[in-house]
Amino acid sequence: MSDALLVHRQGAVATLQLNRPELHNAFDAALIQTLTTALEAVGNDPTVRAVVLSGAGASFSAGANLQWMRAMASASQEENRQDSLALARLMRTLDELPKPTIARVHGAAFGGGVGLVACCDIAIAAEGARFGLTESRLGLLPAVISPYVIAAIGPRQARRWFATGEHFDAATAAQIGLVHQVVAAEALDAAVDAQLSLLAKAGPVAAASAKVLVREVAAAGGDRDALDRANAGLIAALRASDEGREGLTAFLEKRPPAWASP
Repeated sequence: MSDALLVHRQGAVATLQLNRPELHNAFDAALIQTLTTALEAVGNDPTVRAVVLSGAGASFSAGANLQWMRAMASASQEENRQDSLALARLMRTLDELPKPTIARVHGAAFGGGVGLVACCDIAIAAEGARFGLTESRLGLLPAVISPYVIAAIGPRQARRWFATGEHFDAATAAQIGLVHQVVAAEALDAAVDAQLSLLAKAGPVAAASAKVLVREVAAAGGDRDALDRANAGLIAALRASDEGREGLTAFLEKRPPAWASP
């Protein structure tokens, strides 16, 4: 794995840490590919139960590296399209990762960094964290990350923050739905650990499938009959699975299920 991304394992938890502190973990084409590859690896690892995404140094991620952006400004339209598709693949890989994901956010989270936060299932921010969808200041828009950010904060909020490019604080990020919890900087690791502890008590398949259920319900539109059939099929499959049977049996026997951490 590249030095720009550190992968730590502690039991069933994989932590992927962006490691370009001198650049506030801004990313370029190489880091996008490295992070995508790492996510695919942990997503396919049956021993991984949860994934934490964090940043080394003073920031979570300041988004795109300006030197990289300057180079892409002189590239062809097709080269820029391929470059943007690589970023889209990263975001989709994170959003659809078959493991619960937690964003541990501190310092700056700008541009594509906000996209990473929006793609994670759980986002916890330190009180001093700062956010911004700043692309409009460069005459651009956060187009590639927009499906995930809009899903997190809603169209009404997105229209404001996409257009103005203004910065906002962690409290505002929580108010608009980008992050779930804001804590003191010294309590950030403890808050992440608390969520990991809750995930360790949940059925691995159920926890990983939660995002699939939410995505399918959100995309169902007006076809309630199709949604009812799909949801009935999902719960039937879970009830008949080894995990579902163990969970119900453990509950009735008043004991922890086999997957729960001691």
